Amino acid sequence: MMYVTPENTATGQDRFVDHSSWFKYSSPQTFFPLAGKLVPWFAVAALLLAAAGLYIGFFVAPTDSQQGEAYRIIFIHVPAAWMSMFIYVVMAFWAGVGLTFNTRLSGMMASALAPTGALFTFLALWSGSLWGKPTWGTWWVWEARLTSELILLFLYFGFMALQAAIDDPRRADKAGAVLALTGVINIPIIYFSVQWWNTLHQGASVSLKSAPTMAATMFTGMLVMVLALWMYSIAASLMRVRCIILERERDSQWVAEYMSSHK
Repeated sequence: MMYVTPENTATGQDRFVDHSSWFKYSSPQTFFPLAGKLVPWFAVAALLLAAAGLYIGFFVAPTDSQQGEAYRIIFIHVPAAWMSMFIYVVMAFWAGVGLTFNTRLSGMMASALAPTGALFTFLALWSGSLWGKPTWGTWWVWEARLTSELILLFLYFGFMALQAAIDDPRRADKAGAVLALTGVINIPIIYFSVQWWNTLHQGASVSLKSAPTMAATMFTGMLVMVLALWMYSIAASLMRVRCIILERERDSQWVAEYMSSHK
């Protein structure tokens, strides 16, 4: 049965939301409670998967014949690096949707994803330095992959700083979307840098075109950790987007009712 209800927007205008389809969740008002219900599930999944992945990586996986125990940093470094790129693509997607269709929730989702993406980019760089010291004999080298990953961190920081510098949220979303979409070109540069240039960074151990070049136990632990960081990213982003919704929709009647009922 199809029915509609008015949604009070931040500008004070009423807009009717069709509750007969999944499009209703494009409204901040209807997405807010859904996000609240999903957060605990993804948070628990992240905790369990992280515990399993770290156990496999640090206690089950065999010692590497060349790098010894130092290689175990890959169970943090590689998943963090993968997620840093993946989250940026997802952030740019939501920013592009918001820029194209002028949807408020899309811009909020992009804003919610950025801090988590920046966190994983920093974690990838930091863990890479810890791995680089015993492997290369130095904490940092200005080679293609490390430099392009550092640029990715600056893109995240620039996206957040640009949005924070503009008072109007809709204008901030549009400006951030342009930056996010422009920065997407850096993602294939990071991924293919070890193939395009002669770098110190080792090639990919996992490829879609061939079997993994690592032991099955190592590969399993790495995939479990990727899933753990993925679940964490969803939980953290949903929690953050709920805060953004409350901030941007604070003049709406439904937010006032929600806040009064949770005092």
